[in-house]
Amino acid sequence: MTTPFRFLNRPTVWFAGVAGSLSLGLIAFTPPTTLAQLPDSVKAAEAERIAVIAKVKPAVAAVCFFGGTACGSGVIISDDGLCLTNFHVVQPTGPVMQCGLADGKLYDSVLIGTDKVGDVALVKLLPKKPGETFPFVKLGDSDLVRAGDWSLAMGNPFGLAIDFNPTVTFGLVSGVNRYQPPEGKGTLEYTDCIQVDTSINPGNSGGPLFNMKGELIGINGRGSFDKRGRVNSGVGYAISINQIKNFLGHLKAGIDTDHATLGASFSTDSEEGDLSKVFVSSMLDESDAFRRGLKPQDQLVAFAGRSTTSTNQYKNVLGIFPKEWRVPLKYRRGTTSKEMLVRLMGNMETVKEREPQPGDAPMPKPGQPQPGGPPANPGAEKAKQSPAMKLVVEKKGYANFYFNTLAQDALLADMKKNFGDFSKLTGDWTLEGNVQLADRGGNVKLTWIDDKAGTTEVKMSREGIDDSVKPLGENVSQAELALPQGSGGLLVTLWHYRLLMTQLRDGLNPNGNVSPGFVHGGSEPFYPPLANGIVSANINDLRVDCNVLKTKKGQFEAKWYFSQKDGALLGCEATFTKEDDPCELYFYDFKEIGGVKLPHKIVCKFGDKVFATISARTYTLGKK
Repeated sequence: MTTPFRFLNRPTVWFAGVAGSLSLGLIAFTPPTTLAQLPDSVKAAEAERIAVIAKVKPAVAAVCFFGGTACGSGVIISDDGLCLTNFHVVQPTGPVMQCGLADGKLYDSVLIGTDKVGDVALVKLLPKKPGETFPFVKLGDSDLVRAGDWSLAMGNPFGLAIDFNPTVTFGLVSGVNRYQPPEGKGTLEYTDCIQVDTSINPGNSGGPLFNMKGELIGINGRGSFDKRGRVNSGVGYAISINQIKNFLGHLKAGIDTDHATLGASFSTDSEEGDLSKVFVSSMLDESDAFRRGLKPQDQLVAFAGRSTTSTNQYKNVLGIFPKEWRVPLKYRRGTTSKEMLVRLMGNMETVKEREPQPGDAPMPKPGQPQPGGPPANPGAEKAKQSPAMKLVVEKKGYANFYFNTLAQDALLADMKKNFGDFSKLTGDWTLEGNVQLADRGGNVKLTWIDDKAGTTEVKMSREGIDDSVKPLGENVSQAELALPQGSGGLLVTLWHYRLLMTQLRDGLNPNGNVSPGFVHGGSEPFYPPLANGIVSANINDLRVDCNVLKTKKGQFEAKWYFSQKDGALLGCEATFTKEDDPCELYFYDFKEIGGVKLPHKIVCKFGDKVFATISARTYTLGKK
C-alpha cells in the first residue's frame, strides 16, 4: 500500500529477548574494526556527513497543531521563515499552526499557499522578535539526481522529536522520474518524483530530502508500507524540488494552485523498447495546442524540452507544471518537424480534497480523537488567539489572499521605482512614430482620449487608415474590439496598458483588494521575441522567468509579465473572449519622458504571426 503520511501516534517499542541457550565456541566471529583502523577516506566521508547534518538541522521544522502536538515535518527555505511541507500535513491544522525548530522553540506559523494536486504547501514562521531571521537551506537541482546517489532524510517520524531535534536517516536514491497516482479525486499526485530507500515513516511527511552537499532536492511525502500500514517496506517518494520551484511563485502569492493539462490525449505504438512513438489520439477544440495547429496522428517528439517515447513519460513531465504556463512542444507530421509554444490549460475547476482510501484508519470528525492518535486539531481553539490569525484572509481560489496583497504591494512598489509615477498623467495621450506591418510600413499616430463621461477612446491612424474603439462604450461589437483587423485587439490592449500605468490598483479594483480586478498571478515563463526580429532556433533560449500581474476591467482581462531579474515590463497578453487567442504585446527600448519611462518599441502578435511593430518618436502625456 502506498499512502501519504498522516496523523501520528507514538509506536509501542518492543525489545527482543534471548530464547534458548548459547553454545559457546560454536560461533566464530571477527572482532569489529576500531575507529582508528578505518581508512582515512571513510573517516573523512563520515566527518563530512556529520558536518552537513549539523549545517542543515537548524532549518528542519516539526510542523505541529497549535500547542505542539506533532503532525508532520517541514524545512525553511528563506531567512524570513518560508517553510515547505506537504499539503496533507497542513490540511488538518487549518490556516494557523506552530512549527518547532532544533533550538527547542515553537513558532506561530501561518499557511501561505497550497498545491493540493502536487501535495505541497508553503507556510511562514513568525519570528519571536521583529526583524529576527531564521536558518534556511539552499535549493538544489533535482534534475542532477541519479539512482545510486546518497541522500539524507530529516524530520519528525512518529513524533519522536519532542525537543524538535530532527531524526536523520541515510540511504540511496533508488530511482528518479517516478510516478505515483493520485490518492483522492485529483489530489496528492506525485509526478516526476524521487524514489529512495532512505527510511521515511509517518511524521516524515513534508520534511526535506538532501543530497550530500546539504542541498534540498525534494520534499518527502509518500511511502510503501506492509499490510499493517505502519512499517516502511524500504520504498519512499519525495516531490522533486524542481517541480516545487515551478509552483513557488504561486505559493508565495497565496494561491491555491492547479496543475496543467494540454487538452490532448496520446497513445503509444509500443510501450516496449527505447524507440516507441507517441501520437496524438484526440484533442479539445478549445485547447491552445489545437489553435497552434497540433492535429490527431501527429507524433509528439518532445515536451518541455524532454524527449517523449511513451504516454507515461509525457504525463510524468506534464504533471510538474502549473496551469496557464507556456512550454515548448515539438511534433512531427510526416517528414516535417516543428516546435511551437503551447499554453497549458487547468487540470480541474475545483480540486477536491482526498477521500478515505481502502486501508486508511477511520478519519475522526472535527474535535473527536482518532483511535491511537491525537485529536483532529487539538489546538483549534487556542489557534484563534494566535497573532498569525491576523495574517489570514479567505478568498475563493486562494489559500491565503493576505499574501497575495503583499505580493501585489511589492510589485507595485517595483513598478513605481522602475517606471515612475503615472498617477497625474491621466489626461489624453499621443504617440507618434512609425509602424511596420507584414506588407507595408509608414507613419502612425495613436491617441488615448477621455470624454466627459470618463470613457476612453483609443484611435490609430496609419497611412490613411483610421481605427478607433471605446472599450467601455455602449453597444461595442466584437469586431470593433478586435481592431485593427488581424491584431486580436491591439487598441483595447493599449487602452488596458494606459489604465494599468495611470490608475494601478484603483482603476482596476473599484471594490478594494478583494476585487478580482487586480491580483498577483504568481510566476510564469515568458518568451519575448528578439528585439532585432531574428527568429531564435531554440524557443527555450527566449525564456525569461517573470512575476505575473492579472488585471480585469469589465470583460477585458490581461496578464502582465515583469522580469524577476530586473523588474522590467516585458509584455502582456490581453483577451476579451475565451475562444480566441490573446493579443500579445512585447515592450522594448524604454526611455524616460517627463519623469516616467515608456516603451519606444512595441511588437504586437496575434496567434503565430506578428501583426505590427510600432516605433515611437514622441509621446505627449496630458495631465489632469
